[in-house]
Amino acid sequence: MGKVFLVLVAVVLVVYSLYDLLATPRERVQHLPKWGWALLIVLAPYAGALLWIVFGIAKGRPAGGPPPPRRPRGPLGPDDDPDFLRGL
Repeated sequence: MGKVFLVLVAVVLVVYSLYDLLATPRERVQHLPKWGWALLIVLAPYAGALLWIVFGIAKGRPAGGPPPPRRPRGPLGPDDDPDFLRGL
């Protein structure tokens, strides 16, 4: 039962890491090109997947990119909306 669990964990780690690698934009990948990370993840399932999760993706926004869009601050509910309260 223990061997099955270890194999299952390795398969889940590899599938998750490969999906995350494919979904990550090229400019956010660091230290290796995408094909290098894919090769590392497939050849060394535990180490490669964990290295990708910890070191492969640049944290925060990409350098030189625009700042994340800001949500406009507006009324949060009907009781905070002056137009709604005026109509009561």
